[in-house]
Amino acid sequence: MDAGTLSSIVTVLFFILFIAILWWVFKRDNKQKFEDAGNLPFQEDAEDAGKRRTD
Repeated sequence: MDAGTLSSIVTVLFFILFIAILWWVFKRDNKQKFEDAGNLPFQEDAEDAGKRRTD
């Protein structure tokens, strides 16, 4: 197996990996998980602000 063949195989494997990651990211089942993760910093800030008011 020469370097050109190996390079082609690696390129195809990384392309398949890229497509799999895109599929996972845009899968509808993951939408709520990503929204929750995106709002996590704001939820922590709101909880901290509530604790400061009661202290």
